[in-house]
Amino acid sequence: MTKKVTPYKSSDKSKKQQVEKMFDTISGEYDGLNRVISFGIDVKWRNKVVQLVADTDPESILDIATGTGDLIINMASTDATKLVGLDISEGMLSVGRKKIKAKNLDSRIEMIQADSEEMPFDDNSFDAVTVAFGVRNFENLEKGLSEILRVLKPGGVFIILETSVPTRTPFKQGYNFHSKVILPAVGKLFSKDKKAYGYLSESAIAFPFGEALNNILRKIGFKDVQDKPQTFGVATIYTATK
Repeated sequence: MTKKVTPYKSSDKSKKQQVEKMFDTISGEYDGLNRVISFGIDVKWRNKVVQLVADTDPESILDIATGTGDLIINMASTDATKLVGLDISEGMLSVGRKKIKAKNLDSRIEMIQADSEEMPFDDNSFDAVTVAFGVRNFENLEKGLSEILRVLKPGGVFIILETSVPTRTPFKQGYNFHSKVILPAVGKLFSKDKKAYGYLSESAIAFPFGEALNNILRKIGFKDVQDKPQTFGVATIYTATK
């Protein structure tokens, strides 16, 4: 990341602690506001990630920064026998567990509160690892990616879904207006945490994307790194293997 972006600039707590507090605070409203702010397009992006994972026929899947569990719930459509969602925010996980129970998936999906940079799993534990809109919240990006490489099995697939910045006119200008004006304004109007959506916008703009993130993944040790821009470049799906 070109600069360190945190939710609460005046706080003396670490980014990790601030992110946990922020998501705990907005957990109850997150799903609804997320659908409104993204116009529901994020559902389509997640479905693409599920298909990419399903194509590898994994037995075990780990979804990091799982939040309220949208992606790991969708992974239940695969034939995987082990499905784990991990997040630092117990508030988000609590919402996710209710959704999982309502879908009668609590016997298939395990939700774990843990630090993505120090995960409680053995080396080579998962056939597939995913992160949707979560890597930009890592305290230390390279440490978090190295930890993912550690728990991924040789030959396993790693997929990131993350926001990115369009490079073509007029999409770049439209993205900047949405990120800098609409998203923070909606957050201030409807969120319990007035700074949360400002942080989500600022962190998205500051985070490396495209070839910049590809190069970081290669540096960590991932192979076959590719990026697939989505919807005029407002998001990108990254795929890599171990």
